[in-house]
Amino acid sequence: MAYPSLILMGIGLGSDLALRSYVPPEIPPSQPETPTEILQPDSPTNNQADTDTDTYPEGGLEAWGVVFGSFCCLLCVFGVINSAAVFELLFSKNQLSDHSHTQISWIFSLYLFTIYFLGTLAGPVFDVYGHRLLVLVGSICLVVSLMLLSIATSYYQIILTFSILSGIGGALLNTPAFATIAHYFFLRRGLATGIAASAGGIGGIIFPLVLRRTLPTLGFAWSMRILGFILLAVLIPANLLLRSRVSTRQRSNRSASTSSTSDDEAPAPAASASKAKSAWPDLHAFKTPQFTLCCAGIFLMEYGVLIPLTYIMSYATAHNIATSDTFVLPALLNAGSVAGRVIPGLLADKLGRFNMLLVTMAGCAITVLAMWLPVGVSGSKPLLTAFTSLLGFMSGGNVSLVPVCIGQLDVCGTERFGRCLSAAMLVAGFGTLTGIPIGGAILGESIGNVGEVRWTGLVLFSGIAYVVSFGAFFAARVVAVGWGLKVY
Repeated sequence: MAYPSLILMGIGLGSDLALRSYVPPEIPPSQPETPTEILQPDSPTNNQADTDTDTYPEGGLEAWGVVFGSFCCLLCVFGVINSAAVFELLFSKNQLSDHSHTQISWIFSLYLFTIYFLGTLAGPVFDVYGHRLLVLVGSICLVVSLMLLSIATSYYQIILTFSILSGIGGALLNTPAFATIAHYFFLRRGLATGIAASAGGIGGIIFPLVLRRTLPTLGFAWSMRILGFILLAVLIPANLLLRSRVSTRQRSNRSASTSSTSDDEAPAPAASASKAKSAWPDLHAFKTPQFTLCCAGIFLMEYGVLIPLTYIMSYATAHNIATSDTFVLPALLNAGSVAGRVIPGLLADKLGRFNMLLVTMAGCAITVLAMWLPVGVSGSKPLLTAFTSLLGFMSGGNVSLVPVCIGQLDVCGTERFGRCLSAAMLVAGFGTLTGIPIGGAILGESIGNVGEVRWTGLVLFSGIAYVVSFGAFFAARVVAVGWGLKVY
């Protein structure tokens, strides 16, 4: 999604005036970010690591405050969707009991699609104008969406509040949360991103347990309002602590250029075209095969992870597990992802970011096919419980390492990271848009009576998606550095 220390670091930040006045040096374009330089800083034949240490803080109060601010953003954005299994069961048993699995699945797929699709605009805006307005508006949208969801009773109202408004807020928060970390960390970027990304798992633990307590006593409306107030409290430090460095320099240069131009003098057409071009995702990155293969892997990874995330509680109730006990399953899945998003990130900085991504991707495929699939035959509650915890660990590593691997590609330098990440999000968005509804279509139209054959088909769909996703990321690594067992 070990974090109390980060809270103290955030409280102890220096004055805002001092932070605003700090303009870091830009990274020289002639010094590329290569995997050897990242992972072998003491190499006598290369002094790039020294330069990277000078241009990236790699720690300190401001940098770790950014990590905590990112943590707060991602807790709200992905804590909600990591509780999708709770909402899916809740909607199917109450407000939307007369709707099919496929119809209900669109609620969650549209939420994630909105995040990723609008991220194609949020990333370039971040690169040019910074993070502040994005984070503020995104925070307002998320809190208001849950307050409105508390009074929603029909399908279209849930779509508008949960899927669209909350999705817009998530899109505006997601890209700045990841991209600001890339401005402060290079050698330790995997660890920093893993710590921030673990927030989604923390939220996925807290929110289901909160709902388990409040739904029977307070009902749906006040349960949603309580979640809204929790998000409000968490997003306040996010707005205060997030900082960006490269975009600050760009804004300073743009302001200086504007002030030096007379009122009746129009800007040069070439400069205007350059600015217009920078406001869109970097689609030129798709010309490089490794980036395209990574995006294919991300697309299929969404298929794999969203199926258990959305349907694990309905699967459990269909296999004779008490509804009150099923609330623990998404909490266990997300508890596993907390460690899974930090530990692989820490190892990735030593063993290679792509290498660790392949390990966690293979782990997900094996876990789904070797542990979840047999539950349909045995009906074993302990096996299902172990599956959710282990899958959470493996899938958590995927989520935290994918943005780091994208940033490691030669085509995605620091100043282009937001645009490249936006292009990858565009692809991921179509994966989320189609993955959950395909799962709903596999289960069929009936809410109450889903046969075991259909549940088996759903599990196989998730497992095969992970296998093919692993192949795409493996091919990207081979294209980038070849077949050798090198650190990358």
